[in-house]
Amino acid sequence: MVNRIVLNETSYHGAGAIKEIATEVITRGFKKAFLCSDPDLVKFGVTSKVTSILEEAGLKYELYSNIKANPTIENVQTGVAAYKASGADYIIAIGGGSSMDTAKAVGIIINNPEFEDVRSLEGVAPTKNKCVPIIAVPTTAGTAAEVTINYVITDVEKNRKFVCVDTHDIPVVAVIDPEMMASMPKGLTAATGMDALTHAIEGFTTAAAWGMTDMFHLKAIELIAKNLRGAVENTPEGREGMALGQYIAGMGFSNVGLGIVHSMAHPLGAVYDTPHGIANAIILPTVMEYNAEQTGDKYKYIASAMGVEGIESMSVEEYRKAAVDAVKKLSSDVGIPADLREIVKEKDIKFLSESAYADACRAGNPKETCVEDIVKLYESLMQVECEYSK
Repeated sequence: MVNRIVLNETSYHGAGAIKEIATEVITRGFKKAFLCSDPDLVKFGVTSKVTSILEEAGLKYELYSNIKANPTIENVQTGVAAYKASGADYIIAIGGGSSMDTAKAVGIIINNPEFEDVRSLEGVAPTKNKCVPIIAVPTTAGTAAEVTINYVITDVEKNRKFVCVDTHDIPVVAVIDPEMMASMPKGLTAATGMDALTHAIEGFTTAAAWGMTDMFHLKAIELIAKNLRGAVENTPEGREGMALGQYIAGMGFSNVGLGIVHSMAHPLGAVYDTPHGIANAIILPTVMEYNAEQTGDKYKYIASAMGVEGIESMSVEEYRKAAVDAVKKLSSDVGIPADLREIVKEKDIKFLSESAYADACRAGNPKETCVEDIVKLYESLMQVECEYSK
């Protein structure tokens, strides 16, 4: 069997790493940046940490901030038009997954105009050209979009999210500076951190997992379990540990896929605009229980990486439960809700389940599933039984 690994050309890590952006731009001969960043980051001065570096170096840029938390087809379309009018020759994406996903879609369409219908990018699109060069600067420790070949766009008209997978979209440079994450509020830190943990656990247990990606995912689980609580309290050590942990998780899952935690979380973002990390965090323990029998001894290693002691003396059932309980405890400690009762409407369960089953991430789940199983998983997270499953 042949396994493939795709990673950034270059990445910088550590406090003050954003200073290297000017060096990279000058070295690569770029002339003008199309700078994608969401409105809140612009408003609260986070984006200016990068623009000030560009200005000091005499580097030109144009700001594009028509980006929603769950970026839409319209955000991409207006971004493509703005890029064409800007005279830019590269992109700087500053933010979480929303900014980077928008940047990836814009960059792909600019260099592959036959895919200007954004919906045509769903799944594994046969693009021929690398996207416009992207320098990605994450401000959240969660999505790892700066090192992945994936992006997600919301189709408002059809009330769904769709996943795009394309090796041509990976940023050429990733700048992971924990100081760019220091202004994240506690709730966002917790949500994005649990998103990163979900990436690591799903990537570790997905059907395509192999030795190299297992190495990435286990180290990511260890770093996230150790540092997320500190990051929520905004300690420098916690921020730095999470910045590295989420990136390493991205190195893994980008290359082997995910599972039905993400499949179930995506429609919650599309229908209710639920923050992606919160949706993942709520769903993760329940899906871990559902998948447990198909994961061999992997939960033993998850539990150990989460800091559970006495694993070697536990039975299979005990260490599987210990892994799930450790995830629940971390999620609770950082303030994530325990269920979906305040989010999901019972009347929507059928649509959510069908959307989740159609989601591209579903294929990677270690256990074969069906719409009826997904219905039951949603119901268990709401403590209800809907007509569809009777």
